[in-house]
Amino acid sequence: MSITNEKDNEKDRLKRPAITGIVLPVIAILLITATAFRYLALGFGGLMEAGTLHHMGAYLLEFFPPDVSSTHLITVGRGALETLAMSIAGTLLAAVTGLFIALPAAGGFGRGAKYLASGLLNMLRAVPELVWAALMVLAAGLGPNAGTLALALHTTGVLGRLFAEALENAPSEPAQGIRISGGSRVSAFCYGTLPLLWPQLTAYTLYRWENNIRMSSVLGFVGAGGLGQMLYVHLSLFQQAQAATVLIAMLLMVLLVDSFSNWLRKQ
Repeated sequence: MSITNEKDNEKDRLKRPAITGIVLPVIAILLITATAFRYLALGFGGLMEAGTLHHMGAYLLEFFPPDVSSTHLITVGRGALETLAMSIAGTLLAAVTGLFIALPAAGGFGRGAKYLASGLLNMLRAVPELVWAALMVLAAGLGPNAGTLALALHTTGVLGRLFAEALENAPSEPAQGIRISGGSRVSAFCYGTLPLLWPQLTAYTLYRWENNIRMSSVLGFVGAGGLGQMLYVHLSLFQQAQAATVLIAMLLMVLLVDSFSNWLRKQ
């Protein structure tokens, strides 16, 4: 009996830390959430009032039926192609630039270069895409050039950081073997390190491309071209039927890109 009681007591002692480790974080999260709601004075009761629901419903009805005239569909198609091209060009520029900056950021060129590269990547991704777009509109003018540069700058910071972490965690034995055999540092990276990281780098790039598709639609609100700029113009002119067509095109394009990206990752 004493042995059984000792085992039961031991199980109880093991359960307490596990329960404490679950309950305390949950309580802390609930308290932080409640404090945030109280500090921001958030109230959602007004959303359910009859007058509010009536106005929201009346506004939504103005979007139906969407404008499916041939002229407008052609314009929307061109805007969709422009948005797609912006996201592809911005992501590819960011992937190449981010990889070059990730090499020193991973510590491959000394501590000083690592701090400089890491600081540059932090600065690039700390500035939101909309802010970059507003700056690029001033520099490059209205249109897709500004949107492409804005996406490339912010995404370089994100991908560069992800690439640097992947390089830091990559196995060093293949590259060291090439170096011992007389290969250069470039050969060691291209044939020893990069093949191991290629699937991971590709997955990061495709994921950011999906995000950039959505963001390129938003950048048009500051004049960066694409479907976002069309949507902003139609909403500003209270042309809800035309805006509805643009929204449907955005949704279809995001779904198609997500499906294509998932297929590529599986391959």
